[in-house]
Amino acid sequence: MIKKGMRRQIVLHYILVVFLALLLVEVIFLLAIRTYYYDSIFTTITTHISTAELFFQRYQLSGENVSLKELLDSFTLSNTELEVLTLNGDMITSSTGFQPDRTITTSDVPEAAGGSIGRWVGRQPGTNESVMAVSKVLQIHGRDAYVLRYLTSVEGINADLLNLSLLSVGIGVAVLAIVVIFSFGLANSIVKPLNNITAVSAQMAKGRFNTRIKGNYKYEIGDLASTLNYMAQEIVRSNQIKDDFISSISHELRTPLTSIKGWSETLISGGYDPEETKLGMGIISKESDRLIGLVEEILDFAKLQQNEMKLSMGTVNLMVLLQETILNVWAKAEKKRIHLRLECEDNIFVLGDANRLKQVFLNLVDNAVKFSHEDSIIGLSAGRLSGSEAVITVRDTGIGISEEHLSRVRDRFFQVDALNGGTGLGLAITQQLVELHNGRIQLNSEIGKGTEVTVILPLTENLLGTN
Repeated sequence: MIKKGMRRQIVLHYILVVFLALLLVEVIFLLAIRTYYYDSIFTTITTHISTAELFFQRYQLSGENVSLKELLDSFTLSNTELEVLTLNGDMITSSTGFQPDRTITTSDVPEAAGGSIGRWVGRQPGTNESVMAVSKVLQIHGRDAYVLRYLTSVEGINADLLNLSLLSVGIGVAVLAIVVIFSFGLANSIVKPLNNITAVSAQMAKGRFNTRIKGNYKYEIGDLASTLNYMAQEIVRSNQIKDDFISSISHELRTPLTSIKGWSETLISGGYDPEETKLGMGIISKESDRLIGLVEEILDFAKLQQNEMKLSMGTVNLMVLLQETILNVWAKAEKKRIHLRLECEDNIFVLGDANRLKQVFLNLVDNAVKFSHEDSIIGLSAGRLSGSEAVITVRDTGIGISEEHLSRVRDRFFQVDALNGGTGLGLAITQQLVELHNGRIQLNSEIGKGTEVTVILPLTENLLGTN
């Protein structure tokens, strides 16, 4: 007995379908053969009746009286008993010479009396032999009417049909046996890979993500195996990125904390002139701002991941927003002698949260400054992409991003250059903030030539109504 499972279901369903198909085919085939044989007997008898009747009609034209013996001689068919009956079914004579005093009540006699050729198949009373009876009315000189009833045995045909049925059943059993073997092979080809995949998945569920599904599987099972292997690979990569992030953020937090603690202890000890005190307080303030920025970035990312980011939507003037962005990063750009250029069309308004959109462009411009060379130019431009969208582009001529990193640069915790510091969350947060504003972001870059980031946002409905 097959234990419960997919293998059992496949085998049973496959056998059931084939069994029903074989049963249907065999039943139709045997019925067709039986009908063919029986119709052949009926056709032979009716053809003989028609031929004999034609000659008999010519004989009647001579005007001579016809005896029952002459009638029997004219219509007798070999291997067939001919009975002459009255229209009521009473037997008058037969070709066997017996004249039993009985009345034939089978359905073929009334059918013949009604004007058609009667046909009946059943068992002969007394002998219990399977027979076929064919009856037809014959008129002599337009006066006397008799029923000619042909009776033939179908025992031989039934025996042949039985043998043919047994042969068909044997062939069906053989086919079913082959199907059973084939269905087991088919079930194993599906179940064994699934069992292997299940076992490996169980290992993955226990945290062993270095385990892989081995085997060259095809079609959907192969796709499933590849997907699980890819998932495990991505989990390993994500875990590695997370570990790198924890290490990076720990370093990022430790550096300003070390500076704050060192200068705090130094200032507490006293004995410093006002200039040194002012320098120390400035460093403490700067590092505190840096710490706040790191913590806010992590908090923003957590809110976005949990769909808890709340936006204060309103009409935002892009020119004003981009001017404020440039002012915020001006000092940082000046230190590297980087020039910031803004080209913006007038009266471009988008619907959004001004602070969050500013955060988006601050992050993009800050990244451009961070990865640009000294004495280079960073361009900001804004215009209408179509009647319903605005396009904002941040373009630099910095170090660029390799094709390998370009597809991953917006992943959380990913950093193109870990030496530049940061959490690796900036572009991930930017991407999600743009999507919250029903916009999209596009990134193009080439190593050594720079990077171009394009943000597309929908225009406000008020503006659209005036255009």
